[in-house]
Amino acid sequence: MTTLAPWLHAQLQRLLAQRGHALLLSGPSGLGQYDLALALARAWLCEQPTADGACGVCGSCHAIDVRTHADLCVLMPETLSLELGWPLDEGAQKEIDDKKRKASKLIRVEAAREAVAFTQFTRSRGRTKVILVYPAERMNIESANTLLKTLEEPVGEVRFVLATEAAHQLLPTIRSRCQTHAMVWPDASQALAWLSHAAADKGKPPDPEQAATWLQAAGGRPDDALVWASTGLQTTTWAQLPQALARGDWSTLNGWPPAQQLAVLQKLCHDLMARASGAPTRFFPAEQLPPAPRWGALAQWSRELMTTARTVEHPYNAGLMQEAWAARTRQVLSGNAAAPRRT
Repeated sequence: MTTLAPWLHAQLQRLLAQRGHALLLSGPSGLGQYDLALALARAWLCEQPTADGACGVCGSCHAIDVRTHADLCVLMPETLSLELGWPLDEGAQKEIDDKKRKASKLIRVEAAREAVAFTQFTRSRGRTKVILVYPAERMNIESANTLLKTLEEPVGEVRFVLATEAAHQLLPTIRSRCQTHAMVWPDASQALAWLSHAAADKGKPPDPEQAATWLQAAGGRPDDALVWASTGLQTTTWAQLPQALARGDWSTLNGWPPAQQLAVLQKLCHDLMARASGAPTRFFPAEQLPPAPRWGALAQWSRELMTTARTVEHPYNAGLMQEAWAARTRQVLSGNAAAPRRT
């Protein structure tokens, strides 16, 4: 059982006092939506729950720990299920094992149908059944519509907890059937203390400056900061990155996954727009940013990066794409940022 971060534990206590059969945990990535959703499911199913959550020692809590609880249905993309240790349906697992198809990055409609069928089975223990959906924005239209009727009028004692990092991508009909909880941002001292402890547990104990750099690179989001910790990102490297990109020096980003490279460009664009409008920067030290281009060029670049993000996980040629990004970044930051030609 993972100990909840302090800011998540405080939210758990408040949410356990609420009534209603469907909760939607909403906020940007890195704030702990999955951890909080699982803690809620554990508490709802626990045989000896307290105001602080699940007891952690009963048969129900153990069954969740070993991913075998018969009254818990976890609905998530197959890729994430495999990463987090949640078992797939036997048929889906066999198809993947036999290499008939790859694990899906979306929540498949077949899985949504299984979740609906799950609600119709008799409870195996306790007072309720729980469906956990994460990330809920990974449901396509067919999956969401399949779940919709059950979400609105569940059979018997069924509770839902949906967690999302992009609530605007959910169908309005899904959002309207849930009580929405906006995830709380931790203050810097809480986040840094948690990050230092979590990184030390993974064998990467940071000094305070290093932890602060990881948190800044993540925009203040602790879970995302832990990802940066796993890369070993150095304080000087991060601070000097904007100027390096302005010179066309892409060496720091070489070897990084395309999605991570694109995220850096989006963060740089965000901070340049913030600086141009007189707002504080979020991701980079303000004094390390190159001069901000004109606003129109930054807005155009931001739109281009958002469009690219939709297909970044399926690059046609990663090397050519990186060259194009490097050239476009240097063009924008040099102040010669006409829109790229369309061919």
